[in-house]
Amino acid sequence: MKDPHTQSAEAALSELQSSPNGLAPAEALLRLQQHGPNTLPEATPPTLAQLFLHQFKSPLIYVLLLAGAVSLVLGEFTDAAFIFGVLVLNAVIGTVQEANAQRQAASLKSLTVAHALVLREGEDLEINAADIVPGDIVLLETGNKVPADLRLLSANNLEIDESLLTGESLPVDKNPGSLAPAQAALGDRLNMAFAGTLVTRGRGTGLCVATGRRTQLGGIANLVSGREFAKPPLLQRMERFTQVISLIVAVACAVVAAVALARGHTLEDVFLLAVGLAVAAIPEGLPVALTIALAIATSRMARRNVIVRKLIAVEALGSCTFIASDKTGTLTLNQLTIKRLALPGLAPLEISGEGMTPEGELLLPPGIDALKARAAAERLARAVTLCNEGFLGRRDGHWAHHGDAVDVSLLVLAHKLGITKPAMEAAFPLLAEIPFESERQYAATLHQSGSTRICCIKGALEKLLPMCATMGSLQGDLPLDAAAIEGTAHELARAGYRVLAVAEGAPELADAKDFGPGHLRGMTFLGLVGTIDPPRADARKAIAACRGAGIEVAMVTGDHPLTALAIAKDLGLAQEESAVVTGPALRAEQDAARRVAMMAKARVFARVEPSQKLEIVQALQKAGHFVAVTGDGANDAPALRAAHVGVAMGKAGTDVARETADMILVDDNFSSIVAGIEEGRVAYANVRKVIFMLFSTGMATIFAFISALVLGLPMLFTAVQMLWLNIVTNGIQDVALAFEPAEGGELRRKPRPPKEPIFNRWMIEGCVISALWMGAWTVGVFWWTLQAGWSESAARNAALLMLVLFQNVQVGNSRSETRSGLWLNPFKNRFLLIGTITAQAVHIGAMFTPGLRDVLQLEPVSIHEWLQWLAIAVSLFWMMEGYKFVRRRFYKV
Repeated sequence: MKDPHTQSAEAALSELQSSPNGLAPAEALLRLQQHGPNTLPEATPPTLAQLFLHQFKSPLIYVLLLAGAVSLVLGEFTDAAFIFGVLVLNAVIGTVQEANAQRQAASLKSLTVAHALVLREGEDLEINAADIVPGDIVLLETGNKVPADLRLLSANNLEIDESLLTGESLPVDKNPGSLAPAQAALGDRLNMAFAGTLVTRGRGTGLCVATGRRTQLGGIANLVSGREFAKPPLLQRMERFTQVISLIVAVACAVVAAVALARGHTLEDVFLLAVGLAVAAIPEGLPVALTIALAIATSRMARRNVIVRKLIAVEALGSCTFIASDKTGTLTLNQLTIKRLALPGLAPLEISGEGMTPEGELLLPPGIDALKARAAAERLARAVTLCNEGFLGRRDGHWAHHGDAVDVSLLVLAHKLGITKPAMEAAFPLLAEIPFESERQYAATLHQSGSTRICCIKGALEKLLPMCATMGSLQGDLPLDAAAIEGTAHELARAGYRVLAVAEGAPELADAKDFGPGHLRGMTFLGLVGTIDPPRADARKAIAACRGAGIEVAMVTGDHPLTALAIAKDLGLAQEESAVVTGPALRAEQDAARRVAMMAKARVFARVEPSQKLEIVQALQKAGHFVAVTGDGANDAPALRAAHVGVAMGKAGTDVARETADMILVDDNFSSIVAGIEEGRVAYANVRKVIFMLFSTGMATIFAFISALVLGLPMLFTAVQMLWLNIVTNGIQDVALAFEPAEGGELRRKPRPPKEPIFNRWMIEGCVISALWMGAWTVGVFWWTLQAGWSESAARNAALLMLVLFQNVQVGNSRSETRSGLWLNPFKNRFLLIGTITAQAVHIGAMFTPGLRDVLQLEPVSIHEWLQWLAIAVSLFWMMEGYKFVRRRFYKV
């Protein structure tokens, strides 16, 4: 059914060929066959085998697979075994990390109720919610989850919490008689109840107008299941990095092939040389080191309340340049709190404390009579406590509450002023009441007060003002100043507060049983309370930290623009209304370029719907941002999925938000994102360190390999020896390098430009300088030993040891791109210290190990020779120290 919120109840019943008594069972069965079950799509989770195979979907892996395949064809089975062993190890680690983190749109199913109460031919029937069909009449009451999209037919004090869909923090008063425009936001469709939302108060009946995929919740499921994830930043950079490697390998192999063929080598020899060169050029240990670096960051993030569901997303958070954050439950507590108390004749007073815990006090400015002001506040607190259906009390040592959110917030206010509900009910027994109804917009109670009776009223200001003749003040009850009160209410509303008026009086009636609206005359106006869902205590500091780190933050919410702006001002996100863009305004703008411009400059998005959140994320991505999205509701799921990294709330978040996201905040605290950003940047820095280490030593091997060939020397290393260099001696150290702690100042640096490659200018310079130094000395040692009469095998053994020692020194150089190694404590990364010693010990041990020594063509060296090569290797440290000094001194890096 299209736009049921625009039609009257009678028209909706007619279009669906139903009646207030419901469908006949036979007709319901026919419609079930026609429309299908009222369920949401469930994705089939991948098997372990599929997860394992997925780990091989990487350009770098493809290059390694090709190298392994060539080795097999040429009969180099040892080479192939090394390469394939590395690939399998990498896949196992990745599979273990992701095996329990693959449930997507299927989690939305848990948001639908198991059973529902419907009318079939006038009889109440409890049926499986999956069997509801369009045209069914559904009965709702407090505590129900709405099973399908309903056009409400009747409502008795019906309030529904729609924050799951809209982000609106307050329950919505439903009005079946209202109509809304076709393009009205979900929160403004007062005659509708949507699947998955919660009835917080009252009762009602509704006509089912949509089930399953066709509900608003189903539309979100379609958005989630119908789109691919954005490629994480690291994956994008690794793809570009792999293209560079492939180009270098192709050029190098072409040069080697040309020189070798010109020197009369056979075609098979040329192939063997090419395989050896490919092994030297491709950092075979990178996939394992990369996976381990991200796994280490995952563990560090977990200790800082950030759970990572997808390994590659670890670095993505550190790369983000823009955070689009949900308001309700993410930047705010999602707990209605009274923060302002406006007593007649006084400027609004502040109430400290947040949430449903009664910790805080009335803050009185200097210059007023504190005793009289407190007495007036306590008088109002007594009234809102007596006219209240909520509960607030301690259970098992903790504060517990239930009931309407506004009622509970009023009880919290009263507690802060020393007024408790049990004491008030004992002192002023309830005689009669007028319950709240959405049409009436107020509630009133009548109580015995000694020999008299008092009436307490709360509700909308426009309803209470006509009932009042006087107003309470510090000087006593004075004639009502309606204009001043309305001005104060408007001021609070402009500041984003929801305003509730409070009054009391002594009605004249003979019998309490006759108490009704007609007796609410001549009341005394006591004041206004301003309620708001307050920001989290450290959210402002966290946003400031993000900006300090060069990351823009925007609020995206379904809430009212004034409320959103008030929160944004409190958080330091925005100060002017021009920074706010609404969903209806985006929808009304037909020009795509202007719409994108609106989204680019906005820092507050209000009254937006799920599809628009998705559009906002995509617009930011097209503008060149790496986008992180935070949220806790089902309405956030499409945006969470489309973002480069989605971050869900762990405590208050819905299943769908948690299962769609890449990361989960255990403590629901926006400030934990800052910790995640820091760890993400550390992870990326460590990835760069590993790449610098592997690629610089690989380039050194290539340079030495080609130089030996050009100089007419024998082949410098065998393919197995180069695998030993890349996987074993280098592999031990690069894995240990992944444990490197933060250098400090990660959050004082700007994000890397989204299009900046991993191989930027400084890494290329560092790699080239160090590779030339290592390569030249390695070839020099090879040439010198041959000239000294050493055998080809002994000379190759010396050159191999020379390069292993260079690796040991280079891993120390890799610990920081800018800081001097002299100031880096080697014990801050004991894994690296042990790994470096182990790598050298393993190589020396291989010289003395029968079998392995023969495969690698190694032989022992004397301590004198070892110290000689070590002295040459240490020169690399001082050369790189000079390079870092030049960068710091002249380039201010």
